[in-house]
Amino acid sequence: MNLKDTLIASLVPIFLGFGFVIAKPAFESFPPILLMGLRFSFAAAILIWWFPIPRGYLIKILIASFIANTLQYSITYTGLNHIDASAAVLLVQTEVPFGVIFAFFMLSEKPTFRALIGIGIAFIGVYILTGSPNLDGKIFGISLTILGSAIWAFGQVIVKPLSKEINPLALVAWLALFSGPTLIFISAIIEGDTISHLTTAEINHWIIAFYLGFMMQPITYGCFYYVLKNNPLYKVLPIVTMGIPPTGLLAAIFLLGEKPTSELFIGGTVIIFGVIMILYKNKKEVT
Repeated sequence: MNLKDTLIASLVPIFLGFGFVIAKPAFESFPPILLMGLRFSFAAAILIWWFPIPRGYLIKILIASFIANTLQYSITYTGLNHIDASAAVLLVQTEVPFGVIFAFFMLSEKPTFRALIGIGIAFIGVYILTGSPNLDGKIFGISLTILGSAIWAFGQVIVKPLSKEINPLALVAWLALFSGPTLIFISAIIEGDTISHLTTAEINHWIIAFYLGFMMQPITYGCFYYVLKNNPLYKVLPIVTMGIPPTGLLAAIFLLGEKPTSELFIGGTVIIFGVIMILYKNKKEVT
């Protein structure tokens, strides 16, 4: 990966980790699914006008948007609503082992023995982390966050071929256009009181929603799909994945005042170590 792509890729975890954490206070005004609906609707509103209709890809984009955006963000952020952000930002690292598993079954990419060990270590870390007192009795939120990570990994396997055929920002725009209104509709059915949430929301929570939609979504995923288009996944994931935990943890501690426990730090360290084992490849393995 060249220096330009490395720098662009490094922006992804900064915006993603920070945005993931600051979404939590906005749940006081917007339930999770509605907030995600606003996020993608805002992103589509500023991007969609700049790109022509990707004819011939609409069905594939519709499927990808439902899995990678609508389904995944509904589940992951509902999970975030039930647990501390500092724990959630570590649990989402299971995206990497899940990605290896899906790549094996869907793309016939055979994992190395070290990667298999790394998967086992990562899930041992999850077990340690869930023993944190902060997560006591919160199995629902934990399960949703991990399930969302699995769906994200599955979604990226679907999105990757599209990222090679469609302009990265255009892909962000059209994925957002399909998923934004769908999420708002689902929110109206499941979470209810949509109009009331929108009319009574606090201004600082609207600012968070604007940041997620107008800043975080276009920049984060525009950069991610751009780098993914030009580089193999194994080179992109280490930069993106390793940068999220420190960014997210610092944001949770200093912005939300969370106090991570020793179990969280130990479990998170074990998860990250497992992820490193999965992502690391020597020269013989990448030639």
